[in-house]
Amino acid sequence: MKGFVLLLAWMGLVSPLALAAEAPLRITQLQRCGDLLTGTNQQWCLQVSGLGEQRPTVWLGDKALPVQAVQRQGQVITLHLQASQHRSAPLWLEAPGQRSNPVWLSLNSSHVLAARPDEVAKNMDGLTTYVDLVSLLIEEQHDGLAEARRIADKYGARVVGAIPPLNTYQLRLPAGDLMQRDALLLRMGSEASVDAVIVEESAPERGEEGSADSAQPVLERDEWAANRFMDAVYYYRKRIPAAQAPIKVQPVRVGVIERNVDFDAPDFAGYSGGCTAGVGRLCVFARDAGKPDNHGSSVAGILAADWQAGGNSGFLFGLDKASPGFEVIVERNSDAGITANIAASVNLVEDGVRVLNWSWGIHRVGAKDIQGDEVDSLVRSGLAMSGYEELLEEFFLWLRAKHPDVIVINSAGNGSSRSGTDEYRLPSSFITDQLLVVGGHQRAEQGARLEEPGYVVKRDSSNVDMRVDISAAACIRASTAQVGQPGAVHCGTSYATPLVTATVAAMLSINPALTPEQLRMLLRRSAMTLGQQQDFEAMDGEDLTAPILPSERNGQLYHPDLGRSARLDMQKALELAVQSRDRVR
Repeated sequence: MKGFVLLLAWMGLVSPLALAAEAPLRITQLQRCGDLLTGTNQQWCLQVSGLGEQRPTVWLGDKALPVQAVQRQGQVITLHLQASQHRSAPLWLEAPGQRSNPVWLSLNSSHVLAARPDEVAKNMDGLTTYVDLVSLLIEEQHDGLAEARRIADKYGARVVGAIPPLNTYQLRLPAGDLMQRDALLLRMGSEASVDAVIVEESAPERGEEGSADSAQPVLERDEWAANRFMDAVYYYRKRIPAAQAPIKVQPVRVGVIERNVDFDAPDFAGYSGGCTAGVGRLCVFARDAGKPDNHGSSVAGILAADWQAGGNSGFLFGLDKASPGFEVIVERNSDAGITANIAASVNLVEDGVRVLNWSWGIHRVGAKDIQGDEVDSLVRSGLAMSGYEELLEEFFLWLRAKHPDVIVINSAGNGSSRSGTDEYRLPSSFITDQLLVVGGHQRAEQGARLEEPGYVVKRDSSNVDMRVDISAAACIRASTAQVGQPGAVHCGTSYATPLVTATVAAMLSINPALTPEQLRMLLRRSAMTLGQQQDFEAMDGEDLTAPILPSERNGQLYHPDLGRSARLDMQKALELAVQSRDRVR
């Protein structure tokens, strides 16, 4: 319907104001604008659709912004906020008879700019790269902003963006082509205070990080049965309010690093307007997408989609009245690729997110798959990868020092490659308790029982090796525009990852004291198995995750699970989370 109305407008058959009046009120973009470095008088720009001539009321949390703080020019609304007078909160618009989707506005200081189409070029590897926007990671002993400004003045650049907790600052260079840029990079990279130079390689309009294998599954049955999805929902609904020993659960805030969600899809239509998470109440905050089967809707839908046959069925939504209230924040800061992903992650962590879903990752140019062929999806040059690696390392060092209770759930990737070495894949190669890596499996053809290793098989495209902690079902039905319409089949580790994220969020609601190391341990202890038994030699095509060890089976040296790959068991993981409360006492 959206596309039909837009076509009529393009043909001149519908006026822009009539188009706005007919279309639902939606926020499609929300980004910092003006001076991104000021922390006090912040300026925000909203791109809005469906807004007629009337002036909307702008809500930030439970407060309506004063009229003088809101400026409108067509379908663009500019907000002027005193950061000291507000806190990070959902923002939404209200007009007569309409409420927009809520988006998350973070008043924290990490924001970067994306390049416009005329500010990118193709490098020697044939990859899209930014010409005049780069970021500097400043050594921690320096005042990052002061040093970035000194370097910028020295080379005729300007500081335009920042991730202050990571001492990272974005510069706009006086460069018109890649030769000029690279000459400046060499000189700036040699500055004693510069730890790394981060070059962005991504499309200016549409990010590639979320691309996924879309091949059909072997069987079109409920893939989630392999992870006991419905069993886990039933267990949570019955165990939490149990009359004999009810469990007091705690709300959890989840961050999903994705671009947007389609609020016209039945999966998300119920999330418009203001939302406060509470008992039995789930909130979703995101920019609006133009179509229901986009990557963000599919990933977020596994967590939060309404259960009305509109494509997905969200696990957290299914917890119903037993739920303490979850907030799912879908946020990506800007379209500035990996740098924006990290900026958004930093802001969300500072806003209280306990679980981050990273359904993205990249391979280095020249990376080989397990057959020895080159990986051709989501590749980046060595120059970009070295900068990303330094930025990600700084992020996880910051997490460990300042937010040790936060866990990041990351997709292993779909290159049929290895996840555990940085020359192949980022960020899954990082070794830290705060990063949990998820591979993908699918249903097998033979009629094995659910508990048997042969019930599922590794997806051929899923990345493998010892760095993969656990696997989950990789195939889902995408969100659709109408109730009852079957969604297209999407497959990839991007969709296995939020199954684990949802499980971890539910575990933390049961026992908020669980650390990332303990969460990983409980997921592995509760896991079912797949595949053949492994040894500790180099991984082959049948090995998906790190092999299950005796310590993960109560020290039983002859347990039949030993040596096999780990498959997510959502119900058993929740049971162990409940048991962990008793052990703490």
